[in-house]
Amino acid sequence: MTKKILVCIAPGTEELEAITVIDILERAKFDVTVASTAFDGSLTMKAAQRVMLTADVKLVEVADEEFDCIVLPGGLKGSENFRDSTLLIEMLKQQKYDEKWVAAICAAPAIVLQHHNLYPDALMTCYPSFMEAIPEKNRRIKRVFTDVLNHLITSQGPGSALEFAMEIVTTLAGKELTAKLAADLVTLPNLNYHQI
Repeated sequence: MTKKILVCIAPGTEELEAITVIDILERAKFDVTVASTAFDGSLTMKAAQRVMLTADVKLVEVADEEFDCIVLPGGLKGSENFRDSTLLIEMLKQQKYDEKWVAAICAAPAIVLQHHNLYPDALMTCYPSFMEAIPEKNRRIKRVFTDVLNHLITSQGPGSALEFAMEIVTTLAGKELTAKLAADLVTLPNLNYHQI
């Protein structure tokens, strides 16, 4: 069964993280919906490094749909926009309640998830300069960290975006698919994706 993924974007989203995740999940043949959380309802917006991003839909249009994973790319301004979206926060609460996956990278774990105390018991990582926002007992200094018990995948930043995206694929669809993607992408051998 095809995995259904929601990737959220907002003005100020870190485009390298958003585009990498969308690209890898599309290559995995997942059903990917890119949703805008822009408060003015716009589908096209300027990302953190001035690249223009375009969503498929407004978040409100898919608010009642079920997703196997909701992905939050980072970027300071983008994460702040996510944090301030009442609808997105309610969707994340429901996702957690349903024991379905959430994946957040860069500033998003600290600014969105920790700010709203959505995962008080979860272990997570985030962009190094935001790490202090996460309680020490919950903090993990890793490029990508998966908390299986809490159905939460977190990662540190733009440079770990490929690893983050591949972890989403591995978690939802297994190592065999990740290995195939890695071969097609010619990833670095020391990332060990070729080992099933």
